[in-house]
Amino acid sequence: MSYVLGLKCRECGREYPKDVLFVCEYCFGSLEVNYDYPNIKKNISKEILLGRPKNMWRYKELLPLDKEPTVGLNSGFTPLIRANNLAKVLGVRELYIKDDSVNHPTLSFKDRVVSVAISKAREFGFDTVACASTGNLANSVAAQAAASGLKAYIFIPADLELGKVVASLIYNPYLVAVEGNYDEVNRLCSEIASKYKWAFVNINIRPYYAEGSKSMGYEIAEQLNWVLPKHVVVPSAGGSLITKIWKSFKELEKLGFVDKVRTKVHCAQGHGCSPIVTAIKEKSDIIKPVKPKTIAKSLAIGNPADGYYAVDTVRVSGGYGEDATDEEIIEAIKLLAKTEGIFTETAGGVTLAVAKKLIERKDIPADESIVLCITGNGLKTQEAVTRALHKPVKIRPNLASFEEHVKSGAHQRIASDKIIEYYI
Repeated sequence: MSYVLGLKCRECGREYPKDVLFVCEYCFGSLEVNYDYPNIKKNISKEILLGRPKNMWRYKELLPLDKEPTVGLNSGFTPLIRANNLAKVLGVRELYIKDDSVNHPTLSFKDRVVSVAISKAREFGFDTVACASTGNLANSVAAQAAASGLKAYIFIPADLELGKVVASLIYNPYLVAVEGNYDEVNRLCSEIASKYKWAFVNINIRPYYAEGSKSMGYEIAEQLNWVLPKHVVVPSAGGSLITKIWKSFKELEKLGFVDKVRTKVHCAQGHGCSPIVTAIKEKSDIIKPVKPKTIAKSLAIGNPADGYYAVDTVRVSGGYGEDATDEEIIEAIKLLAKTEGIFTETAGGVTLAVAKKLIERKDIPADESIVLCITGNGLKTQEAVTRALHKPVKIRPNLASFEEHVKSGAHQRIASDKIIEYYI
């Protein structure tokens, strides 16, 4: 049974049927999925959820499909980790990591949105899917298209990290590297989408695609026994994730699953590509496009599609926006790894670096619950941290050589976190 009524303009409220649409033809506002919440409330409960498989589709009534999902049946329900070691370092009482670095199948939160997008594309009868991507989306579309027997066209900036290029090519899509930044790639894809009858997951079926992000919010709530955290720190590129986490919390409130939402949602971006954070700080409704210059390539969108709505989400929730330099990002990646054993990509480094700043200046109080959204795996962006790692010590294959190494004190220098710059 489908609970989708259709699409609705986020600006003027005009309603549209369930179709391959993404912009209002009257005011050019973006469209989002409109649900029949009264009927959803009658047909879903906490008790019903307990008996369902632990994947994102346990919340299927709140996701935009008319039929049963066909893609991403193992995606979602990633761990929510109580990060006691990191909490001690940051000086806070209750800290959690929502760890989408282990999401299935491609180790990022994009597996959520792609599961929804390709399931919906198959409902619409498409045989080809496509996307413009800074990397993680490319990986997920390529992987899940392959598993679904669909053709895939993937468009990426030509300077993308090698790990993410390889992690797309392995699935044998049509991978196109465009000589330009993400915004230029996206403009090209908009032109292609208007001519070719493909399901561009983040363009012509974007309203359905974006809904997949809500599953992260549902999981956070359920994993905290339906008590929402006081603070959530979310990395932002196009701005969709932060808005959908907020939407998921408000939906759960509407269904009676949680008390009134009092969570403050904080926006994290990389310095050198922080148009959303800039607008938040300037108290402006205008998103000023920028040319990206940050090590966090997965967040390098200079003209974010949902930037305005991300700004509004932060304001309504009472949150803050902050950015992080390349150096701060690298140090945060290392800090998360050595305290909690989680290797995150640069976007996760942005999240932690920004959280650290907000905690230090008491925008996030030390005695309130905090969730950090870690959205991707560090194996994808190894080159970002290579120069900031210790050089491994070489010894001969005997005990005497090892003991000589110990007597030299080299192991103590490593343990003290003294950095030896090198390049593998």
